[in-house]
Amino acid sequence: MSNLTRRLMIVAGLAGTLILAGCGKGTSTDAADMTMGDPNAKVKMVEYASMSCVHCAAFNNDVFPAFKAKYIDTGKVHYTLKEFLTPPNSMAAAGFLTARCAGKDKYFAVVDAIFHSQAEMFQTGDVRGVMLRVAKSAGLSEAQFDTCVSDEKALNALNDRFETSARKDNISGTPTFIMNGKQIASGEVSIQQLEAAVAEAEAAAK
Repeated sequence: MSNLTRRLMIVAGLAGTLILAGCGKGTSTDAADMTMGDPNAKVKMVEYASMSCVHCAAFNNDVFPAFKAKYIDTGKVHYTLKEFLTPPNSMAAAGFLTARCAGKDKYFAVVDAIFHSQAEMFQTGDVRGVMLRVAKSAGLSEAQFDTCVSDEKALNALNDRFETSARKDNISGTPTFIMNGKQIASGEVSIQQLEAAVAEAEAAAK
């Protein structure tokens, strides 16, 4: 068992107690959420994603770039990523912690790099090695990376965000997409589905 795995075992125990119950009105918000785009956009899209979710990686790699260019970069959609933990929880947690330690300006670049490296981690089993490479590309040293993924305070904060928002929005899997407070899809989604949802949300917001 690697040091990374041992250090992150606590995450599995913490996240394993999550019980999803109740559906709150609207979408939960948190000051620690990572976002993209114009916060004043009429359409707000939230994605619940996990770094260890293969469908999330597929969305990030194959669909999100076109959606981002068409809607987020043009100010039409404000996007929020909600961090969710799926098995292996330690891998998901390490990915999000690494992204946060890289800094807010590099967060999404690290998330993207890890999603693009996800298949390699599953195929080789070398989670630490691959994530360390991504961390170094974002400017973190090996010592900083090790400190980052073993920070119990940060792990607890991640788990708290995960439990609170997922319970409020009644999320049971990833990826799940919410637009202007309405869940529009769960699982694999196409750019055409998202385009239709944006159009509907824009029309309702007028």
